[in-house]
Amino acid sequence: MSVINFFIENILTQAAVTIGLIALIGLLLQKKSFSEITSGTFKTMLGFLVLSAGSGIIVSSLTYFGQIFSKAFGLQGIVPSIEAINGQAMNDLNLGSEIALTFLFIFIFNILIARFTRWKYIFLTGQAILWMATMTTVFGVNAGLRGFPLILIGGLVGGIFAVAMPAIAQPIVRKITGSDDIALGHFCTIGYIFTAGVSKLVGDKSKSTEDFKFPKGLEFLSDSYVGVGLVMIPLYIITAAFAGEEFASQFSDNLNYLVFAFIQGFQFVVGVYVLLSGVRLLLAEIVPAFRGIALKIVPDSKPALDCPVLFPYAPNAVTLGFIGTTIGSVIAMFALPLCGLPMILPGMLTNFFAGGSAGVFANAVGGRRGTIISTIAHGIFITLLPALLVPILNSIGFVNTTATDVDTVMAALLYHWIFNPILQLF
Repeated sequence: MSVINFFIENILTQAAVTIGLIALIGLLLQKKSFSEITSGTFKTMLGFLVLSAGSGIIVSSLTYFGQIFSKAFGLQGIVPSIEAINGQAMNDLNLGSEIALTFLFIFIFNILIARFTRWKYIFLTGQAILWMATMTTVFGVNAGLRGFPLILIGGLVGGIFAVAMPAIAQPIVRKITGSDDIALGHFCTIGYIFTAGVSKLVGDKSKSTEDFKFPKGLEFLSDSYVGVGLVMIPLYIITAAFAGEEFASQFSDNLNYLVFAFIQGFQFVVGVYVLLSGVRLLLAEIVPAFRGIALKIVPDSKPALDCPVLFPYAPNAVTLGFIGTTIGSVIAMFALPLCGLPMILPGMLTNFFAGGSAGVFANAVGGRRGTIISTIAHGIFITLLPALLVPILNSIGFVNTTATDVDTVMAALLYHWIFNPILQLF
């Protein structure tokens, strides 16, 4: 068991190491030269770590923004956090071993399903698999499962999600990327499909978010990084001003709180730049390396990668998706309590990564108009599902918390609404 735990905690949950190993195996199976194997493996890990560094910068900036946002507008409610659920499940409920083994079984079932069905997708976002393992374990225990059945069913459910979600998203991913080389491995896919459906109904795909033409004197705005900065930097400064000097200054040390907000807004843009640079480096290496896995182990398989791999294909849609999802989540935040549901505060990290990806999906099928309208609907949708989960989590013992990624929420609801009643019969 200790060997398995070491492998999971130090290899499978470390996405850079996992992807590096996969690149290494793929290049070995293709019998590449030592030089090509070394270079390909190194650059694959480098690309992923650059991507992760960009994500880290964005996370740090948005964590600050989330705190001043809550203060500025006097909001109190539940902040969705799958990390909090995972920590309580492993530490307070002593489910660490079960979660680790379920994680491993999800990966095994993913490979088996990909090998013997038409769903040829290998889910490579290790952190997302960990969150899925957490939810299936917690809700499996609540349904009365223990021991090997708990791990087996959790692994099977998670494995099905790991291949089904990329398969469902792939027709639109092909439109986005113009190829069939990669797939999307992110457990917010149900939200993306929902957004794409709304966008198709209300949109006009002939006018892409990326085709917007600026007047000659404003051509500098066509640079995606400048565009992101001109939206985000004023947003940070205005929010800090509303939060007030006394509160906002606690984050800025000896620096003026508005200057600090300005710098944090710029840091957000820096994070986007670094992230997209990592994506380009990663894709240049992982796709050729993965061909060896596809040819030898799972013929015709595709790597399902984390959502930022789609950002370079429609950067304007990413920005619109983030803004639209944030607007939708704020609308839902005030509307849901009127329906007897808890107030869910906007999660800026989810709004950026899931909202940005939803914007890319929406633009692919509904263009500019579809993106604007459907991403607002996306913000409402991804706030509603976690709100539905809150009373269930409260009944289990998780107080004032809920999950984020909608696919993991759907897996939890699947356990509660279907598995639980069935198991109660026995």
